[in-house]
Amino acid sequence: MEEKVQIEIDGEIKVYPKGIRLLDISREYQKNYKEDIILAYINNKLRELPKTVQKDCKIRFVTTADDAGHKTYNRGLTLVMLKAMYSVIGADNINKISVEFSIGNGLYCQPDIKVPITEGLCKAIKEKMEDLIQKDFPIMKRSMGTDDAIELFNFYGMHDKEKLFHYRRVSKANIYNLEGFEDYYYGYMPPSTGMLKYFDLFPYGGGVILLLPEKRSTKELEAFVPQEKLFYTLMESNRSSSNMEIETVGALNDAIVEGRINDLILTQEALQEMKIGEIAEQIKTSGKKFVMIAGPSSSGKTTFSHRLSIQLKTHGLTPHPIAVDDYFVERDMTPLDEEGKPNYESLYSIDLESFNKDMTDLLAGKTVELPSFNFKTGHREYKGKYKTLGANDILVIEGIHGLNDKMSYSLPRESKFKIYISALTSLNIDEHNRIPTTDLRLIRRMVRDARTRGVSGTQTINMWPSVRRGEEENIFPYQEDSDVMFNSALIYELAILKQYAEPVLFGIRKDSEEYVEAKRLLKFLDYFLGVSSEAVPQNSILKEFVGGSCFKV
Repeated sequence: MEEKVQIEIDGEIKVYPKGIRLLDISREYQKNYKEDIILAYINNKLRELPKTVQKDCKIRFVTTADDAGHKTYNRGLTLVMLKAMYSVIGADNINKISVEFSIGNGLYCQPDIKVPITEGLCKAIKEKMEDLIQKDFPIMKRSMGTDDAIELFNFYGMHDKEKLFHYRRVSKANIYNLEGFEDYYYGYMPPSTGMLKYFDLFPYGGGVILLLPEKRSTKELEAFVPQEKLFYTLMESNRSSSNMEIETVGALNDAIVEGRINDLILTQEALQEMKIGEIAEQIKTSGKKFVMIAGPSSSGKTTFSHRLSIQLKTHGLTPHPIAVDDYFVERDMTPLDEEGKPNYESLYSIDLESFNKDMTDLLAGKTVELPSFNFKTGHREYKGKYKTLGANDILVIEGIHGLNDKMSYSLPRESKFKIYISALTSLNIDEHNRIPTTDLRLIRRMVRDARTRGVSGTQTINMWPSVRRGEEENIFPYQEDSDVMFNSALIYELAILKQYAEPVLFGIRKDSEEYVEAKRLLKFLDYFLGVSSEAVPQNSILKEFVGGSCFKV
C-alpha cells in the first residue's frame, strides 16, 4: 500500500502520496495566487519547490511578491543572464563577470570581457535569455564537498568563489546547474527558468543593467530611472575597494589572516574623514545656512553629523544641531497608517508650520526659542533654548524628511545644503553574490537596538518591513535631489559586527516567523572571519552601533 502524508495548506487538510514534490502541490494551488509560487515553507522552514514531503506537515507557499520569493526570482534571473553571457560571448572571451549593486529596479553588472559592450551584444544576450526561459529548463542542485567546490571554481576561473570556499566551515556546498553552467549562490533558487519571464537587459555606465520587476507587481516592468548621483557614489566606493584589493569577503578574510586588518581599518576611517572634510569645505564655499541631512535607518546619521560639525569648525563655521524630531506634533495628533497605528515616519507627524516659522525667523536674523520634544509625555516643551544665527553660524538639521522640500517649504532652496547618507556596501560575497545594503543596515540596527534599547532580534526583524516601507516612501524618492551623497559603509565592518550580531540572532526562537530571516543572516555572517573592535577609532560610525563612541549617540 502506498504511504500517505497529511498536509495542512491554507487552513485545509489534504492527503498526498509520501514523497510528493512541493512543486507538484504548488501547481494545484497556483490558481489561488495572483503571483507565481516560487518557494514554500514546511513547518516554518523555507524550502525550494523540488523538495519532497516525507511526513505530515503544514505548508505555506511563497510567491514572487514576497520578500524571499522576490529575491529568489532575481537570483534565478541572474543565473540565466550569466549562462546566456557565457553562451553568447564565449568563456575564452570572459575574464570575469561581476554582479555589483542594485540601482533603482535594476542590477548593475560589470563584465570584464575581450569584446565591446554594445547594444547589439546586449540584444543577443537578452535573446538567449528569452530562449532559456521559453524552454523552461530545470535549475538543478547538487551537493559536493567544499574541497571539490574549490577545485571546480578554480577550473571555471571563478577565483572569488574559490577564495570564499577556502574559509567555509561547513563540509558541503550546494551547486546549481543550468544547462551545463554551474555556479554557487547564497540563497534559494526557482525550480526552473519558465517563471523568469519579466526582465530587460541594456548597456549602462560601462557595464549592463539587468532590469527586474518590482516586488509589488512582479509580472510587469517599470521603466528604468537613472540615478546618476547614487551610481557615481557606488562606483566611487567600488574603485576604493578595488584600490585596496578588498572587493569580496574572501579578500577581506585574507587581510585578516595575513594581519593586515588594522591597516585596513585605519585606511578606511581616514578615507571617510577625508570625504567628510571635503563636504565641509563645499558647505563653507556654498555660503548656505542650513545643512539638511537625511538617510535610511542605521546609516550612521548621528555620528556623521558630529564629525561634520567638527570639520565645519575647522573651516571657521559654528554649527548648531537641530533635531527635526523636536518638532513632532502632540502624540494624539500623529497621523495613522493603513493599519490604524501611529505613523511617526509620516511627514505630517511633524509640526511643519512651527518648524518653518522658526527656521525662517532664524534666517532673518531673529532670536528664536527652540523646542525639545519629551518622548515620555508626548509633548513639545520650551525651556529657554534660544538661538540667533551669527555671521558664521550654521544649522545642521537631521531628520528623515530633510531632503523633501515640503518639510522646509518656507526656506529658499539656495539656503539649503542637502546631504544624503546611506551604508552602501561595496563588498560582495563573490563575483555573482552581492551584499544588499539593507542587510548591512539591518545587522547594524539589530546590534544597536539590543545594546542600547533592550530590543530583541525578533522585534527588530519584525519591524524591519515597516521601516523599509517608510524609507521607500519618505527618503529614497528624494535622494537624487541631494547636493552630495556620503557612503557610511566600512569595508571591514561585517567582520566586527559578526561577534555582536550572532548572539542576538541565536536568541530568536526556531518556532517564530522571524527565525527564517535570522537563519539566513547567520549563514551570511558565517562567511566572515571575526575581528575585535579594539582597533576601531572612537569617532568611527561603527561605534554608534557596537558601543564605545566618543560622541553622544
